[in-house]
Amino acid sequence: MPSKVSCLYLLTVVCWASALWYFSGSRPSTTYVGHMTFTPRKPLPRLSKNDSFSNIRTRTLNPHNFKFLINEPNKCESITPFLVLLISTNHKEFDARQAIRETWGDENTFGDVRILTLFLLGYSPEPVLNQMVEQESQIFHDILVEDFVDSYHNLTLKTLMGMRWVSLFCPNTQYVMKTDSDIFVNMDNLVFNLLRPNSKPRRRFFTGHVINGGPIRDVHSKWFMPRELYPDSRYPPFCSGTGYVFSGDIAELVYKTSLHTRLLHLEDVYVGMCLRKLGIQPFQNSGFNHWKMTYSLCRYRKVLTVHQISPEEILRIWNDMSNKKHLKC
Repeated sequence: MPSKVSCLYLLTVVCWASALWYFSGSRPSTTYVGHMTFTPRKPLPRLSKNDSFSNIRTRTLNPHNFKFLINEPNKCESITPFLVLLISTNHKEFDARQAIRETWGDENTFGDVRILTLFLLGYSPEPVLNQMVEQESQIFHDILVEDFVDSYHNLTLKTLMGMRWVSLFCPNTQYVMKTDSDIFVNMDNLVFNLLRPNSKPRRRFFTGHVINGGPIRDVHSKWFMPRELYPDSRYPPFCSGTGYVFSGDIAELVYKTSLHTRLLHLEDVYVGMCLRKLGIQPFQNSGFNHWKMTYSLCRYRKVLTVHQISPEEILRIWNDMSNKKHLKC
């Protein structure tokens, strides 16, 4: 007879297929746009001395007082992971999440190198989508949801939720990767060439595709930044939000710094602002691609990430690379 998990998984797929038949729409392929939407929030209690740093303000500008609607607080209790994957996604992307679970997000890929995968979501205005995600969570136990509105403009809140979760429930992880659900990750390169499990763990380490630029003032641009939100002419160096990696200690540092840093809707820029306050310089790594790249076995062996990859492509690329490890380029 089929197992209980198999039956639940089959039921989830059927329910998702039915739900998505009614809901149309796709996730934009760009990294950021527009203004953020917030649910009403209650004031946080006064911070203790342990919650402040000497190089940031003591007055809370951005209290992240959202509650977990779905949480996995015990995932790090038995084993401290080497790497936590935080993947920003939305309710309708079940196919993408499942493709990631079966490929580069598989927690059992490396055996003795512990990988932990978590998908980040907010709260959907459509109750049926929340119910579908709740059921999916009961099967896979790899979803985090807070009670802010899940929107394309709230990506910053999703990242802060992930940082908060790591700092609260998995503070001893050696490394964290934040990425998106339309990204292909070459896990062999990431784990063994970049992070190197047998090497001494790094601290205050942050790397990705570093961007040096300034705010766009054109109101018609997807990346429009109002002068009243960010008056400076240059952004601090920041890593593209399509994929970046940092040491585990960074999660708490960025999260606590965010409490005293005015919120911006450009997620990757905002993280860069927090890093600047902390005196942490992100390192450039050419292996992080924030664009789409035509598949070639030899080309994909050299990279860490590739952007705008569909669930079908993720499965096909992963299977091809796995079956041809013996081939030389």
